[in-house]
Amino acid sequence: MQIRRRSPNPAVDVDTLRYQVQVPDAEPRHILEEIVWHKEKEVDRLRERISLLELRKQVRDLPPPQDFLGAINQGKTQPSLIAEIKKASPSKGVITEDFDPVAIAQAYVQGGASCLSVLTDQKFFQGSFDNLALVRQTVDLPLLCKEFIIYPYQIYLARTKGADAILLIAAILKDHDLNYFLKITQSLGMTALIEVHSLTELDRVLAIPGVSLVGINNRNLKTFEVNLQTTSELLTTRRDKIQSLGIKIISESGLHTPDDLKFVRCAGVDGVLIGESLVKQPDRTQAIKDLFA
Repeated sequence: MQIRRRSPNPAVDVDTLRYQVQVPDAEPRHILEEIVWHKEKEVDRLRERISLLELRKQVRDLPPPQDFLGAINQGKTQPSLIAEIKKASPSKGVITEDFDPVAIAQAYVQGGASCLSVLTDQKFFQGSFDNLALVRQTVDLPLLCKEFIIYPYQIYLARTKGADAILLIAAILKDHDLNYFLKITQSLGMTALIEVHSLTELDRVLAIPGVSLVGINNRNLKTFEVNLQTTSELLTTRRDKIQSLGIKIISESGLHTPDDLKFVRCAGVDGVLIGESLVKQPDRTQAIKDLFA
């Protein structure tokens, strides 16, 4: 799946002829491309408020990040749980009206989550980097910044807000970007969860030196349909390579019941990332216990 970065130039109104020149493919072809195009502009605005140089200075004064991968390996549940703090999504709209990131984080901790994931995208998921900072001040678990990262700037911003790990999405990043961003992440002592949706993307990621954590997203980016077989099929096809490299696998999306967890655990995952099916519950602590019963 190809994601174009900056959008083509918009239609131009030529006054003298009163004719509008149309640029081919000037509109995003799907939601992920729309998100990436918006993110380009969003990061430009962020740079105007605080420079990359200043962010790097702030990072130097921070304590070392927590061991996100270690927390997965020593999981409190089987498989280990990355519980996601998420208010909304493009496909479902608002998931929980009574959204309190701190209260949700505390409930997840009590339920036995190994790590937390915090959505920081504002326009499409109604998240924020402020939420990440609030959660960091409240809990001691390792935190994943769930963001559509397309620039090193966002990695440093995530670290200044308390992230111990970041998400890198193979579908929106070229191989050289994945390699470069991974090196930056490692230089900061952080963990990169690299997300794939297909065997083609998985093969790209497995060829990159230093990858330690891969997330298999069960959601089809074109249709938004979710199928847990994606995790099973990718693991079955590349199990030997994954094991030889010592890479840990996280299953993402479509995990709602104990049977779902049993299915991906039997497939061989080390952890699961769950948001919607937990955050919409009135008692999120109990929801985790029920899910892993």
